Amino acid sequence: MNKPMDIEKLLKNSELFSGLSDASAKQIAVMGTLTRTPQNKMIFLEGEKGSTFYVLAEGSVRLFKSAPDGREITVKLAAPGEIFAEVILFEKDRYPVSATAVTDSALFAMTRNSFTKLLDEPAFRGEFISVLMKKQRYLAGRILYLTAYDVEERFFRFLDEHYGKKQAYDIPLSKKDLASAIGTIPETLSRLIQRLTRRGIIRWEGSKLELSNGFWKTQEYD
Repeated sequence: MNKPMDIEKLLKNSELFSGLSDASAKQIAVMGTLTRTPQNKMIFLEGEKGSTFYVLAEGSVRLFKSAPDGREITVKLAAPGEIFAEVILFEKDRYPVSATAVTDSALFAMTRNSFTKLLDEPAFRGEFISVLMKKQRYLAGRILYLTAYDVEERFFRFLDEHYGKKQAYDIPLSKKDLASAIGTIPETLSRLIQRLTRRGIIRWEGSKLELSNGFWKTQEYD
């Protein structure tokens, strides 16, 4: 990957650095590093001490917390262009969640010290505060999402939001991870899959998921 060109494009399209000038994007690009992370590799662990935050360049990253009973609760599936682990910048020096690569991924990593230098610029500081507000709104929306929709609607909304309205999908997530992502437990997801299969709405084998012909034309999950 051509770092100067690709990283600058990534930064300008990311939620954190969008709107920056070409010159600023070029300065930031040389302050961080781009690394390849294979599927299922742990990026950091909940409670681990660290000083680095990330912008996802390619792939998918799962952020999750460990419950007292040992369950892993997915907080978010990060998509390309999204920042994660930014809590390291100000609040604490330990990661509040764990992060693992769902697929082969590429990460742009930047240290707290490098980012602090950027905050000396008033314009950049204002942009960063805006990003934090967007994340706060996301969390509020997540609460609404979990309370307003039943598990079947959350399932199809997840497909639409992450992969689009298609008839066939290649789902890289385990059913356990998918259950966490839509705010339910694996047993409930399994019952939903069985019910949808009996109704002829889906067919799921391995990672391959197929919907019945014309499914999206008859449903409203907008």
